[in-house]
Amino acid sequence: MIKYILWDIDGTLLDFSLAEEKALRASFKEFDLPWPGQKFLEDYRKINKEFWEKLERKELEKIQVLEGRFYKAFDLYKLDTSSIPAFNKSYQKHLGSVAAFSPYGLEVVLDLKKTYKQFAATNGTITAQKGKLKKSGLDQILDGIFISDQIGYEKPDPRFFQSVLDHVGDSIPEEYIIIGDSLTSDMKLGKNCGIKTIFYNPKNLKIDKDLVDFEISDLRQVKSLIEKINKNN
Repeated sequence: MIKYILWDIDGTLLDFSLAEEKALRASFKEFDLPWPGQKFLEDYRKINKEFWEKLERKELEKIQVLEGRFYKAFDLYKLDTSSIPAFNKSYQKHLGSVAAFSPYGLEVVLDLKKTYKQFAATNGTITAQKGKLKKSGLDQILDGIFISDQIGYEKPDPRFFQSVLDHVGDSIPEEYIIIGDSLTSDMKLGKNCGIKTIFYNPKNLKIDKDLVDFEISDLRQVKSLIEKINKNN
């Protein structure tokens, strides 16, 4: 029986793309840098994804990801890289100041709260994640928050989930389900730990489904899906 829901935050419950662009623009303005345009944003997102996936594979340390993505993107656009460490801190601050829910995210979490314990499970930084969780009100709605920077391990490392088990107590992996938009962190964590997985795929992208137990395009599908899983058990 599913009793506990692990929610990814960025790109699942919250609209990360919107927050990301607003935070980047705010930091460019703060550092008096000219905004390079939409192509920069597209290139940065590819670089960012590449760096985070290297972190998940333990090929880089966290700070190498946070600053390295900007060094690579700034070099690509011939921007001054001397202020990257400070720029990254600014970006984290601005990222935490923007919190827009994905479609039906708030309604679904509030509805599920009647029946299940729900937790945030995120690889974001403490500054950004605590900021957006507070601004969105999720810090008061969810039953717990697990941030990789506080735990010391990134999804999909099984030790991330062990921290959840240790906190909740008297629970087993089969009672959990994780919902997220990342195959390499959320879905892989599920497979690494024996947790059922729901892949949130609102754009209906073609994916390798080996890591996915269930796939949805609308968060409103979560409740009936979990009910079906529990009924079949």
